[in-house]
Amino acid sequence: MALSKVPGEVHVGFIGTGVMGKSMAGHIQQAGYPLHVYTRTAAKAEALVKEGAVWHDSPAKLAAACDVVITMVGYPKDVEEIYLGEDGLVANAKPGSYLIDMTTSSPLLAARIYEAAEAKGLHALDAPVSGGDIGARDGKLSIMVGGSAEAFQAVRPLFEQMGTNIVLQGKAGAGQHTKMCNQIAIASGMMGVCEALAYAKTSGLDAESVLKSIATGAAGSWSLSNLGPRMIAGDFEPGFYVKHFIKDMGIALESAKAMGMKTPGLALAESLYQEIAENGFDEKGTQVLYTYYLQA
Repeated sequence: MALSKVPGEVHVGFIGTGVMGKSMAGHIQQAGYPLHVYTRTAAKAEALVKEGAVWHDSPAKLAAACDVVITMVGYPKDVEEIYLGEDGLVANAKPGSYLIDMTTSSPLLAARIYEAAEAKGLHALDAPVSGGDIGARDGKLSIMVGGSAEAFQAVRPLFEQMGTNIVLQGKAGAGQHTKMCNQIAIASGMMGVCEALAYAKTSGLDAESVLKSIATGAAGSWSLSNLGPRMIAGDFEPGFYVKHFIKDMGIALESAKAMGMKTPGLALAESLYQEIAENGFDEKGTQVLYTYYLQA
């Protein structure tokens, strides 16, 4: 099924309106697409419903009303249930519908969903994102896509409402593998950012002044520029949850192990985040790792 080029004629479902999903769904709604929503906690979708979104009380009912369904949920087990369960999207979507999972999930699961969808005459894409709450709010996410080129081109106008760096990486699962590359780079990078700013504080330097000097040099990174100021200010509220980062690193470690690859930086980062999660910081933002380096 080819999608209409007129936004008002394409009904879009969005499942998962958390820290990032609510902004992503909001951009689609503002672009003129009729929006349908489902989330386990109904209150998280209230703002979208007030703006005209239609609430559904199950993924199945939402799927039956939509031409495209986008999911942004927490864990691979949630993705599997939403897509492959009896009340799920594959079993209940209209023929020719497009199913887009933007959760960071398992590459193997993405391939399974693609095959199940194809068997039902559906088009599935895995399209995880990077950019956190800021990128979602500003519509400037990096979107990494796996699946067919035809399906990618059909839904690209929707991706363009949410992101600015949109790349088809290859077949089903390729988007998730690319996100693993992203998370591996962030994992070791976050250790460096936290360690550097903790060093600045411990040595008696003005951390804001240090950040000004190093953020635009060779040490510069998204994490340093965007999360460094939060660390210095003691703001550890989530743009991206520790618990979800641990999930992502676990997927990356499993994938790397299956390929016979060593990832010592990733393994160390995962162990540090596990430690701070056990100390009660699993609901905080990933920048809370900074506090680990300030412990006596």
